[in-house]
Amino acid sequence: MKNILITGGAGFIGSHVVRRFVENYPDYRIINLDKLTYAGNLANLKEIEDRPNYTFVKGDICDFELMCELFDRYDIDGVIHLAAESHVDRSIKDPFTFARTNVLGTLSLLQAARLKWEAKPEKYEGKRFYHISTDEVYGALEFDSTLFTEDTKYDPHSPYSASKASSDHFVRAFHDTYGMPTIVTNCSNNYGPYQFPEKLIPLFINNIRHRRPLPVYGKGENVRDWLYVEDHARAIDLIFHRGRVAETYNIGGFNEWRNIDLIKVIIKTVDRLLGNAEGTSDDLITYVTDRAGHDLRYAIDSRKLKEELGWEPSLQFEEGIEKTVRWYLDNQEWMDNITSGEYEKYYEDMYKNR
Repeated sequence: MKNILITGGAGFIGSHVVRRFVENYPDYRIINLDKLTYAGNLANLKEIEDRPNYTFVKGDICDFELMCELFDRYDIDGVIHLAAESHVDRSIKDPFTFARTNVLGTLSLLQAARLKWEAKPEKYEGKRFYHISTDEVYGALEFDSTLFTEDTKYDPHSPYSASKASSDHFVRAFHDTYGMPTIVTNCSNNYGPYQFPEKLIPLFINNIRHRRPLPVYGKGENVRDWLYVEDHARAIDLIFHRGRVAETYNIGGFNEWRNIDLIKVIIKTVDRLLGNAEGTSDDLITYVTDRAGHDLRYAIDSRKLKEELGWEPSLQFEEGIEKTVRWYLDNQEWMDNITSGEYEKYYEDMYKNR
């Protein structure tokens, strides 16, 4: 039996990864570590919470003593590290929290893993530390045909991307210094079910439903590459098992959209599924002052992952956005609980004595 620690497993991407590993690998023990901040939601994992190969632990990756205890208690063989503060706007307001969680939290995990694994007779044999990062560490691209590759120089422009870049460097340094078997992946913007509604797509779906303004930065001309979250989880699974140690893999959707064009697709899809006449919600678009340091364009080149491991996105964006909108409209109770704050209070009370 392999014992796999997945951090941030109650979050958006993490919950998809946890469900995939619990369901696909019954011989693995999956330990889900999550602090249950505003973005962590155990309701995302209801369908697997009673599985015999699944364990949830509420905790902070910055708690080094707890990390050492977890490695001892569960004899961890592998780490899939997703826990992170990830919202750019929040990082601009509170950079210290991002530095603490994303940098010092990653370092805490790395050191706990090193101390545990180096104390074993076999040391790092059969072990793996897989760190999930973002394309934002690369900076911004011009409006041309260039793409971020694994060799693109780091050039972060926000406190969020700077904190993730720093954590990436620590992971690689632990390989170079101690020989820890590490892997880093950098992904493009994810979308799909269970995403916290501060992010663009679920926020706009919810705002259209309630006839609230749709805030668009600048003129909406910034370009992003969008990746369906289940395709990302499938890539993580593949890379964890077959990726080469000390390598970096970019994971992108080959799916670039200007923000304003994406928003119009969301509006059209939501209005259609709600039974509204086409154009009903167009008047909700509200242009606001652009965000400080707002990168123009991100686009990922995933050819290395395709050529080495055979991965490529399974969904065209139109199909993915249709599935995504339907999920949020069909799960309005989930959305209402998240946005009302009831969920956060419920789990705070539930776990305060643990």
